[in-house]
Amino acid sequence: MTAQTDKNTEKEIRETGQVELEKQGESRIQLISIIGEIEGHENASGNTKATKYEHILPRLAQIEESRETEGVLVLINTVGGDVSCGLALAEMIASLSKPTVSLVIGDSHSIGVPLAVATDYSFIVPTGTMMVHPVRMTGMVIGAVQTYDYFEMIQDRILSFVSNHSRISYERLKSLMLNTEMMTKDLGTVLVGEEAVREGLINEVGGIREALCKLNRMVKAGREEK
Repeated sequence: MTAQTDKNTEKEIRETGQVELEKQGESRIQLISIIGEIEGHENASGNTKATKYEHILPRLAQIEESRETEGVLVLINTVGGDVSCGLALAEMIASLSKPTVSLVIGDSHSIGVPLAVATDYSFIVPTGTMMVHPVRMTGMVIGAVQTYDYFEMIQDRILSFVSNHSRISYERLKSLMLNTEMMTKDLGTVLVGEEAVREGLINEVGGIREALCKLNRMVKAGREEK
């Protein structure tokens, strides 16, 4: 790797949190990191660590068209954020034809849950957490039946996506979302490590080694099929 390539790689990591992982001189795995707050149609404050969906969307399209990239590893440590943009990212990841693996390395809260299950296979570290809770909105909310129906529609989109891309049922996920016993000031459920696996949200407990081994096996299997 040349000095210029090193500089370009460092710049890419610094600006977008994305980089290609190399093996034996050939770029094969694209790393996508989803950290902090998932920024939506408005910019987050200057002090907030954020994942900008306008950075990741074109990269995902580029990955789909790339002949060099053979797989995608998604690292997740997010408190959630914009529902619409987070779900758009999850749909994009789920529609990739390349093998994909996610790894929850810290938190995968709120709209981070669909992102974690959007890949072909998912891991969570033993201390990683996933928080499932009802949709929240900031700003003025009109107290009308239509507002409630709109919230229900958004929640149904999330519940349907997660249940369709994991082993948890729609009904069980909804019961976790509306749980009143765990959080004193809110509804919802926090699942830690193995609990997320037992509930069927995540496939396996593991770290970066297990995630890369799984992804490389999936890439190899894809080559052999061709």
